[in-house]
Amino acid sequence: MARIFEYFVVCGLGPEIRTVDGNRGFHGTGGVQYLPSLLDQYPPSNHSLYPPPPPQLPTCVLPAGVEFYTLGFDHNDISTFPRSYPIVLTEGDGSKIYVSCIAFRDPVCEDIAEAYRIPANSFADKCICLVSRSPSFSILRDALEEIFALCFSPNGSSKPLWDVIASMVSSVPLPTPAKDRVLFAIENSLLAVEVPPKDGLPHADISFQPLVQCLDVDNFLKLFTAVLLERRILLRSNKYSLLTLVSEAMCYLIYPFRWQHVYIPLLFFSGVDYIDAPTPYMMGLHSGVDTSGLTMDGVVVVDLEHNQITTTEEIPPLPEPELSLLRSEIMKLLHPNVVGIDQLKASLGSSYEQYPRGSGKPWGEDHDLQFRFIFLKFFASILGGYRNFIENTATHVFNSQAFLKKRSRSTNQPLEPMITQFLDSQGFLDYLERGLGSDENNNNLLDKLQDAIGRGQNPLSILPSALAEPEIVTISDSGAGLSGAKYNYDRFPSNIRTEEQEEKRKQVLATASGALSSPAVLIGKDSKAESLSPRERAAERERMVLDIKVKLQGLWLRLLKLGTTDDPLSSFEYGTILALIESDAEGIGGSGFVECIREHIHSGWVCQLSEEQFIAVKELLKTAINRATSRNDMATVRDALEVSAEMYKKDTNNVSDYVQRHLRSLSIWEELRFWEGYFDYLMDRSSSKSANYATLVTTQLIIVASHMAGLGLPDTHAWYIIETVAEKNNIGYKQIIKLRGFLSHIQQLYISYWGMYSIKSQSVSPYGLPSPHPQDANSDIQQPTEASGRSWVQSMFSRDTSSRANSFSRVRRWTSDSGSLATTENGTPRKPDLTAAGQKKIQTNVRLLRGHTGAVTALHCVTRREVCDLYGDREDAGFFISGSTDCSVKIWDPSLRGSELRATLKGHTGTVRAISSDRGKVVSGSDDQSVIVWDKQTTQLLEELKGHDAQVSCVRMLSGERVLTAAHDGTVKMWDVRTDTCVATVGRCSSAVLCIEYDDSTGILAAAGRDTVANIWDIRAGRQMQKLLGHTKWIRSIRMVGDTLLTGSDDWTARMWSVSRGTCDAVLACHAGPILCVEYSDSDKGIITGSTDGLLRFWENEEGGIRCVKNVTIHAASILSINAGDHWLGIGAADNSMSLFHRPQERLGALSSTGSKMTGWQLYRTPQKTVAVVRCVASDLERKRICSGGRNGLLRLWDATINI
Repeated sequence: MARIFEYFVVCGLGPEIRTVDGNRGFHGTGGVQYLPSLLDQYPPSNHSLYPPPPPQLPTCVLPAGVEFYTLGFDHNDISTFPRSYPIVLTEGDGSKIYVSCIAFRDPVCEDIAEAYRIPANSFADKCICLVSRSPSFSILRDALEEIFALCFSPNGSSKPLWDVIASMVSSVPLPTPAKDRVLFAIENSLLAVEVPPKDGLPHADISFQPLVQCLDVDNFLKLFTAVLLERRILLRSNKYSLLTLVSEAMCYLIYPFRWQHVYIPLLFFSGVDYIDAPTPYMMGLHSGVDTSGLTMDGVVVVDLEHNQITTTEEIPPLPEPELSLLRSEIMKLLHPNVVGIDQLKASLGSSYEQYPRGSGKPWGEDHDLQFRFIFLKFFASILGGYRNFIENTATHVFNSQAFLKKRSRSTNQPLEPMITQFLDSQGFLDYLERGLGSDENNNNLLDKLQDAIGRGQNPLSILPSALAEPEIVTISDSGAGLSGAKYNYDRFPSNIRTEEQEEKRKQVLATASGALSSPAVLIGKDSKAESLSPRERAAERERMVLDIKVKLQGLWLRLLKLGTTDDPLSSFEYGTILALIESDAEGIGGSGFVECIREHIHSGWVCQLSEEQFIAVKELLKTAINRATSRNDMATVRDALEVSAEMYKKDTNNVSDYVQRHLRSLSIWEELRFWEGYFDYLMDRSSSKSANYATLVTTQLIIVASHMAGLGLPDTHAWYIIETVAEKNNIGYKQIIKLRGFLSHIQQLYISYWGMYSIKSQSVSPYGLPSPHPQDANSDIQQPTEASGRSWVQSMFSRDTSSRANSFSRVRRWTSDSGSLATTENGTPRKPDLTAAGQKKIQTNVRLLRGHTGAVTALHCVTRREVCDLYGDREDAGFFISGSTDCSVKIWDPSLRGSELRATLKGHTGTVRAISSDRGKVVSGSDDQSVIVWDKQTTQLLEELKGHDAQVSCVRMLSGERVLTAAHDGTVKMWDVRTDTCVATVGRCSSAVLCIEYDDSTGILAAAGRDTVANIWDIRAGRQMQKLLGHTKWIRSIRMVGDTLLTGSDDWTARMWSVSRGTCDAVLACHAGPILCVEYSDSDKGIITGSTDGLLRFWENEEGGIRCVKNVTIHAASILSINAGDHWLGIGAADNSMSLFHRPQERLGALSSTGSKMTGWQLYRTPQKTVAVVRCVASDLERKRICSGGRNGLLRLWDATINI
């Protein structure tokens, strides 16, 4: 079981004395600071329970160093009092170490005083510490103060002090969150520790009161903004505790985001020159340290003692209206008497009562929780709807420009610089990376809060409710006071040393004593550190590394500032950096150079290089990689690779060539060992540890493949490396398919890195990816959980290149009628012969329908089935009905050229999301949580159906004056229009419903959405039939025909299910993006899928499984709609492209029983594409019309039967 206390450590004056300037020996007491050392620890240094304490611990816990005094503790002199303060150390991987410290004056050991001739009865600084990985500041401080008090208590302790320490450190466990309360005793004092639940706000065992007492609201919000925008922040105070508490408080207040840069809440005095580092940081420095010799350009200096903030760079204000609301909420919490002084007690609402009124109740944990929650609500407001702007691509890119435009429209304000800068911050990017594709997304309080606010719920309901009292776990103190003896101390005792430790101590002191007695030996700086302990050598090396990095930062910045007439290759800066890289045997120069580039990029540098500077950077990186390769320093090689890719991504238009391309000549990229090591590094670094293992492996391999493409590795060699790593990790066939599909676009990856370039000719087509190891062709792929789909998977893994080209080729430029790539005899792509008939296919008629003032968000075509009656077709068959963000519904009649708009239906107060109709009525669902039924002829509002608690996502008009609706509250409801009542809630899902299907003849309902489950109910029987599990991400589309159910998901797969059996009959998994639509072709029992990769795939049932028989690549963006009839197929995509496919009747009878029916679909016509972003598409196959609705509010109606 994990322990809450990791180490008890004592730091102070060791047997080898040095000043902070490096001078050896004792140099008096006149304000001279000496380097502290680690004196004692428990568990001892030879244990293996935890990693050793960090080597910088002594320097950090005594940031001013060690001083000598002639006076110890004096009740009349406050400067001699012990000081208790916390510090936080940050590891290289970003994890934190929490330390509670007590610093005091302790007598100098007699042997040290004698060896260095220190005056008798002298005192020196000493610090005792408790080290933990848990942010439990209170219990760390309480336990440490009990140990300190017990040591110097006049009554003494019943056991030796180090026995008490050992018992406490080794026996007190870390409590289970929200379940345990651990009780333990230190002598006669009882202490308790517990940890709050994990599904609430992160555990913050600090008070936020010191922060708001030191800074007024305006200055505090300015500091908050600077932290969000990742500025260089320096906190100043004469109290160590205040620096740490304020730094930690700011980290907690920016939740769910994390500070991504240098974090030193308490900087040791000798490290003051690091303040001029050019990269973002948050550091705290004692106000007594002089910084007058530093430039401090751009540093945000926060004086906590005098409530002042100074900086040379402007900090943009928080946006409105969030700033006013945030300020008001803070004032309510801090000054409730002032804010509510004019309010009557009788009229106080619940929103006011949640804040303490009056000064009778002191600041406590409730205030801390409310304070943190205020800022979480602030983030929920400024990032409202951000999830809608995460693009459904493999990398889940956040479309910041679209989000900013949407926010600007909703607030009627210009683009706010604060929001713009925040969306580019490392904290925001890290948040997106952590949340997408991992279990962390399920516990995201920001998303939960936005959903709760959208549903009108109490925002505090997202926090975990108070559970039952925790279980008491009592830790007994064995052997306490059995002998009746008392142990008293006049100084903090040393732990028992081993013989080896004692011998080493004597040797060091003897050397010091001999040096003092020999006149030929002067005490000063020594050039070597032979006598340093391993821990001291590590600390010395870390200081040297920091010095080199600071020098490299300065040289790098000066190199970039050289004038246009200067030659970087002959400059002093270039030569010095090159010398540091080449002459450093340990690789500090090379790794430091790569790191300073990375930090500069992350601080906002856009990588603008001149041609000469580019050549200099290229040569320096090449040298760093070569040196690192010779030392087998794969970490530096890896970092250089990533930096070169980042430099490309930020400067694609400035330099005609890019760094990564020029690294292709290095041999390291051909070695499997490097890529295996890089993959292991990515796995260790991944923040999605809780995600599905196979998915995690695949995600990291895609990153590896991207770098391979950037370096120009031949596709066969790249696939061999990817395949080798994938097979070692046993990720299964589905993920290997995804990787194979990714690598099939290797040419596009080259282009996306740095344009077309000449590559070595290969023996296979660049579009097919045969494995370079055919001996593996017959290896079985074991996936027992989905054995039903193995037949078609094995066929796709066939090493026959011809069949694989049909399954995996993706060519944007042209396709043959069969959907595969046309080639010449030698296998190279051949452009098809465009006949006159082919030319004619692109000449069609398109009309623009204007009327909406906002983006079109819903589109419905009135079909013959909806409106037919005993007397034949109604005139409104073929009408299109649209809904928009302008809250209106419009009916369009395509037969009236020039005056297509028949009616505008107004009544909603939110965006219209779903539309359906029958013979006489139109029904629509909206973000305003309502469903409205209209009369189609008179356009009057008939009924407004209210009952959903979130936006309505689906509506369906049924026979018998019934309406079926689904919403983001997870419910599916049946309504009776005649009585304006909800007949029943026929289905409930655990999350938002995104798509439904209903068979009116059988009463079977299918619904799916964000909970990744497809639920099936028998409405007439009033029971749930099936709960279909298998998808791992949101289900976007659903189609039910008889006993067959099709689902398409963001996990890049479609699935075919049996409704009656509740089983998955097949997994369709060759798309390179989320599948947005699925369709079933009744006539040939085939399946058609469309994805964000722009690919249209035709699948056919064959004996033993389902096989993809045709790919269509004429669309270049997400497929939004597929509508299949007996002989016609309509397709619409997000880039405003449309296509109509036809299957001639005469061909149906000509097909043999073994022939492919789905390949009979032929492209009939496609209109000229115009620039527009499409949100929805609907098709009228009977009249061969396709209509699209764009973000610009225009409808584009294409009539494929009319030629120009």
